[in-house]
Amino acid sequence: MEIRVEGLCKSYGGKQVLTDLSAVFLPGITCISAPSGTGKTTLLRLLLGLEEGDGGAIYGADCRWAAVFQEDRLLENLSPAANLRFALGEIPEAAGAMLEDLGLELADARPVCKWSGGMRRRLALARALLAPAEALALDEPFAGLDRESRERCLAWIRRAASEKPVLLATHELAGLENVPVLRLA
Repeated sequence: MEIRVEGLCKSYGGKQVLTDLSAVFLPGITCISAPSGTGKTTLLRLLLGLEEGDGGAIYGADCRWAAVFQEDRLLENLSPAANLRFALGEIPEAAGAMLEDLGLELADARPVCKWSGGMRRRLALARALLAPAEALALDEPFAGLDRESRERCLAWIRRAASEKPVLLATHELAGLENVPVLRLA
């Protein structure tokens, strides 16, 4: 699968955020790196179809996506299992092992609002990784995670990236040294 952008432009209120951006995203991780406010989230939102560009074209992005946004977007009063069921319909067989490896418990009955920020972040990432998707958009997926949690999450992201394009917007490139980087601005 290939996702391609050609000459993509986007501005907000006269401020140009993306100018004539062209790139190709193939299966594997591509990091999108840039200072805050220079288009990382905008590019992901354009690819997801949540916004329209001012110019240029996007090809191959009309597929099934899973995403982690900067906010966790969990149902705070539900348990982890209920959050997964709500988003995925059924809980995939791999969910228990993935959550356990990420330091979470599928059987935890507490609502996720009682969890730490790092625990909620890992659940949001697990939910996206477990979704049946052809591409992943991950916007700052490691925010609030310690080094060990980040490494475990990155291992699961690498597994997913063996089959599909994974666009990972991040400020922190540690552990991603051999990954292609698209630098904006």
